[in-house]
Amino acid sequence: MPPKSLSTLFLGLELATDQLRASIVDENLELVGVEAVDFDTEVPEYQTQGGIFTTPGDAYTTPVEMWLKAFDLLFEKLSKNYDLTRIKAIGGAAQQALVWWKAPVPPLQKLDPRLPIHAQITSQSFSLQNPPIAQDTSAHTHALALEAALGGPDHMAARVGTCAHPSLVAAQLLRVREAWPDIWSRTGRVQMASSFLASLVTGQLVGMGEAEAASTGLWAHAGTQPGVQSHWDEGVMEIVGGSREEGHRIWSWLGDVDISGGRRRIGNISKYLVERYGFDPEAIVTPFTSDYLSTYLSLCPSPSDAVLSFGPMDVMMAPASNYLPTRLFNIFPHPAQDASEKKRYVMMLTSRNADVPRALVRDMYTKSWSAFDRLVAIVPPGGSIGLDDKLFSFWLLQGDTYPFAHVKGIYRFETGVKVNEFRDLRANPRCLLESQILSFRVRWSRTIPAGVFGSAAGRARNTNSTPSPIAGAQQKRATGVNNSNNMGLPFDPYDYAPLPARIIATGAAANFPSIANLAGDVFNAPVLMPTTQIDAAQVIPHRNAPAPGFPSRAAIGGAYIARWVWGKEKGTPAGTGRGGFEEEVRRLLGKRWAATGGAPLRTNVNAPGTTSKAPSATGSGASTPYGHGSRSALGSTILVEEEEEEVEEMERSGGAGGYGLGFSETEVTRIRTMTSSTSGTAMSGSTLGEAPSTAFTTPDLGNITSPNPASQPTDAAATSTPSALQPVTAMPTSDAELQLGLAKVAEPDVDAFMSYAALVPEYCRLEGLLVKGIV
Repeated sequence: MPPKSLSTLFLGLELATDQLRASIVDENLELVGVEAVDFDTEVPEYQTQGGIFTTPGDAYTTPVEMWLKAFDLLFEKLSKNYDLTRIKAIGGAAQQALVWWKAPVPPLQKLDPRLPIHAQITSQSFSLQNPPIAQDTSAHTHALALEAALGGPDHMAARVGTCAHPSLVAAQLLRVREAWPDIWSRTGRVQMASSFLASLVTGQLVGMGEAEAASTGLWAHAGTQPGVQSHWDEGVMEIVGGSREEGHRIWSWLGDVDISGGRRRIGNISKYLVERYGFDPEAIVTPFTSDYLSTYLSLCPSPSDAVLSFGPMDVMMAPASNYLPTRLFNIFPHPAQDASEKKRYVMMLTSRNADVPRALVRDMYTKSWSAFDRLVAIVPPGGSIGLDDKLFSFWLLQGDTYPFAHVKGIYRFETGVKVNEFRDLRANPRCLLESQILSFRVRWSRTIPAGVFGSAAGRARNTNSTPSPIAGAQQKRATGVNNSNNMGLPFDPYDYAPLPARIIATGAAANFPSIANLAGDVFNAPVLMPTTQIDAAQVIPHRNAPAPGFPSRAAIGGAYIARWVWGKEKGTPAGTGRGGFEEEVRRLLGKRWAATGGAPLRTNVNAPGTTSKAPSATGSGASTPYGHGSRSALGSTILVEEEEEEVEEMERSGGAGGYGLGFSETEVTRIRTMTSSTSGTAMSGSTLGEAPSTAFTTPDLGNITSPNPASQPTDAAATSTPSALQPVTAMPTSDAELQLGLAKVAEPDVDAFMSYAALVPEYCRLEGLLVKGIV
């Protein structure tokens, strides 16, 4: 049990794909408690893998009843280990999923404190007992049909703030109406998972905040239009419902939306939790939001920062000052702002082809994450040391967002020509990662003309903006003039002034030194990670779920919001909050830093084995989702040698592709980064989890065959024991960053940035070929 403290405590909850988590902080935002319930191991009767069920047709669902059992277990743990009377405010977050209540909805305020919740609210309380989660893509065709009905992606984005994507709430509603009319007719209320979790805490049905409403595809945000208020779009609801009457029914299901900005209580803690577990009846409950946005809040990004979150879906988020929706990105109202503030927003770029392609490439071409990481480090940028024979690959295993909404498949290009496989198989891991990160870099540059960042973007928001590596690149270009330096692009790939000044990374993939370095080099920006993740990475580097005893970032974000709202209600000089949410969090953490003499923030509570390194062997968490046991066709191109011998051979030989790597040991060491972080849980779901798991949005891979059948091994992979992945470790970091619980894990290299900038024009050309269906 953590040491006793007399300070007020604040609880943050996170309903993730694989776990229900809790983090507790004190008034100075110091971590004092961590608890979690793992769905697979602690509620095993539901037989989920990574907290989900997978079925044919890209459907990924989860049982709501399992969440209720986990809720009971979590609060039992909290009541045994902490003095809950000291918790004065509760915040939280959840994955994107819908909860379909059957009519009539059971009265949450009348629950019997003598019984657990799951004994009183059973699966029969829900019209759809296993709803789809964010990784589900079964409603993608419905999303595209809705987009077409609204006039195309640009018209849809202008109207409801987003264009079609596979997990669009409006598309899920449309799919249920068309596929299961009996479920539709029995439904009495539909809630986002975050609102569902908040309802269990308050004992009354809670509506969603505007940030989540803006992600549904049903919400018309007013932006800066004078005299216009944000509202549910009746026309879109009518299309989804099939009639005006059903459209109004959807409105009644979703309920009212909180457009206050998030700095207010949504209720007090329920009588049930007070009587059963001993909470203070005066404890307030603050608005809950999505796990992505809560993670973003926990990191307190500056206006010139970007948050890059790796996981089942890779997400890049950044502060935005203007609401100017286009199909290029999603934009949400900031979930924690005072009503008196100027409206702020969060811009989001997403990629659904994230952890799954990375795990697939690992299984096809290496034996472990350790070998994967080293292979990326020793292969040159672009897969070749030549200037004109760079390699590109696009792993689009699932329907994705713009621009790849209609593209699916694995595409490789060598010397500008589509090939079935690279001549040198070792280039595959690096080319995959370059494609994933270059996609964010290109899309970021395309968002700038939209004006979402205001008059300046990225590090150009700072007074000490960095000059461009090429002469004259910062000179204002004449409108409509195609400068030859841009090679036909609408932006200058060599100008890094509009790019983020810092990258704040979370998610298990960021623990890989090669990936952290790659992100820093592509954006020419230092990469920072939460110290909670850096330390957890030393225990389990391969999982998005935090190691035992370490907090999740989304739960931390919920606790920070609870502290922020409580401070305003308390009205004390130490808590009224000067400025916005981020300013208040920085003030509190600065105050804690001064009071403790510069002591780093606590990163865990009683975490076991924090000094050990987890090997990437079977069952270590590196074996998801395909495992390291008997290999299927997915692993048929695995390099047959033992990992260390294999990589050493790569380092000293030119390889089958005809290029010599030519790296000295010191250069290889520089390419890798020193950092230390785990996942911080930006994503809901343990994608690189323990044992073979389908917590990934794993596509149907049955028809994928080996690109080189002759190289199929027999049992070499099953008998080898790979060495440990060496995760990133913290580099020297400024006090201002350490105060916020961030540490630097990678430094940029301007020469490497120039190398990647040179790849951008060809990347964009090949992307255009795919989008137009030419290849």
